[in-house]
Amino acid sequence: MSNYTEEVGEKLNGLLEKTYDAEKGYKKAAENVEHSGLKSFFNRKAQERYNFGHELKSEIKSFGQDVDKGGSITGSAHRAWMDVKSLFSNDNAESMLEEAIRGEKSSVEEYNDVLNETSLPSTTKLLLSKQKQTIESGLSTIERLEDLQ
Repeated sequence: MSNYTEEVGEKLNGLLEKTYDAEKGYKKAAENVEHSGLKSFFNRKAQERYNFGHELKSEIKSFGQDVDKGGSITGSAHRAWMDVKSLFSNDNAESMLEEAIRGEKSSVEEYNDVLNETSLPSTTKLLLSKQKQTIESGLSTIERLEDLQ
């Protein structure tokens, strides 16, 4: 197996891990807000990341690579922090939106890092560019929602 394939597989598995984290984080945010519109928004974002995960898994498998399961320790810590913030915050919605913004900005950076890899196949670049664009669009929406708080 070439280093090229292994390297691409590792990078995509890294994104997949973060995608799992984001999905779980959005589910947690939906649990921690009472506003029905925000709850629905966070649940839609969780579903979006679930779909991203399946797309990434298909891409990883197309390289004959193993798919990593689960999420990261950092993601678990982030969700625990969201729980703590919701307990002590007067405005759960604003806290959850702030955490979502922070997470989405981090996701965009991670996608940029992988997209800057010159050895990515065109199918992978196209998939990652599409997912990154969706994240950036969602980030704009979250920032607007935070402004309304």
